[in-house]
Amino acid sequence: MKKKNIKGKQMPEKKEASIVRSSAAEYLTFVAAGGSSETSVEMRYEDENIWLTQKMMASLYDVSVPAINQHLKRIFADNELEESSVIKQYLITAADGKNYNTKHYSLQAIIAVGFKIENERAVQFRKWANRIVKDYTIQGWTMDVERLKHGGNLTDEFFERQLEKIREIRLSERKFYQKITDIYATALDYDSAATATKRIFAAVQNKMHYAIHGNTAAEVIVDRADHKQENMGLTSWDGAPKGKIHKYDVSIAKNYLSEFELGQMQRIVSAYLDMADWEERLGGFLKLWDREILQDAGRVT
Repeated sequence: MKKKNIKGKQMPEKKEASIVRSSAAEYLTFVAAGGSSETSVEMRYEDENIWLTQKMMASLYDVSVPAINQHLKRIFADNELEESSVIKQYLITAADGKNYNTKHYSLQAIIAVGFKIENERAVQFRKWANRIVKDYTIQGWTMDVERLKHGGNLTDEFFERQLEKIREIRLSERKFYQKITDIYATALDYDSAATATKRIFAAVQNKMHYAIHGNTAAEVIVDRADHKQENMGLTSWDGAPKGKIHKYDVSIAKNYLSEFELGQMQRIVSAYLDMADWEERLGGFLKLWDREILQDAGRVT
């Protein structure tokens, strides 16, 4: 299979489409070549999706174009996918040097076709896809490690998004409490439900809040919770922005922080947990950030 290149002409107001290697395409061509990754299929990337023509899909799955067309018709007839949502027209340059408006199909359609075809390459693809689904179902996440390690403009963008999501998870009240108690478990003989353990967590949490906005966790709730404001003054909660606000949402301090404050808090929490340091070292850590240090438990407890 020869290396394919798709060149597209974009509307003036749009960014030029990118050509990227998909890990799915690389896996399929690796299987087709019997373990050699010298050949690959390049795909059009635009609007945060991957797009292929029927001809390119035929090359990808090693079948004829009519076979791809029949599978797509069945997918749309069964309402497995909505046709209008997975098709876009792009100009491509043909062998005669002229540009032609050609239908391209999104990654959702490419994957759906892969589950309809009956040949060795499609079978290998389904095994590969099933491993990803298994990882996501059991672990709650899946990751293309090699792609992230090797980088690239698009990969770098998604890598930053991934780091942001990780910081968001680490900031969650339950996970943060668990990590703090894990840190202190190595130095203290403690009970995770004991008052002393909760005091340690509260002290760490309050110092971090104070470093960001000058209030403890309890103080920010008292100062910013307001039944007269939209959503009681909450800026985030489980299921936001359309989900129902629950009682526990209003008692979590970080739910009242601005986007900027939340970003700062995420970075401090992530850096602190990476250091796996002790409470008495937190003051010194915050000094590195040029933050004012809270010296007591705060005015609201």
